[in-house]
Amino acid sequence: GFRYYVVGSCEFNSSKLNDIEFTLCYYYNKLEYIRFSSSVGKYVGYTEHGIKNGERWNNGPEAITSRGEKERYCLRTVGVFTESARTKS
Repeated sequence: GFRYYVVGSCEFNSSKLNDIEFTLCYYYNKLEYIRFSSSVGKYVGYTEHGIKNGERWNNGPEAITSRGEKERYCLRTVGVFTESARTKS
């Protein structure tokens, strides 16, 4: 069979929105073929299929939705983790 999965992650050093990077990576059979990075602000393809999808997604509503994920998803998550770390230190 074939394996398809998507991994979203937030990388941060502080709770400031400028220091947070949101990435959304798409994999097919353990090969990453396209990625959205909030620091780049668009989808970047790594395979022929990923490049074609990246061009299409960057001109569609997918890019607009993904650009908002940093604020919607990461900012809340970062607040939970930084507060937890402060209470334990």
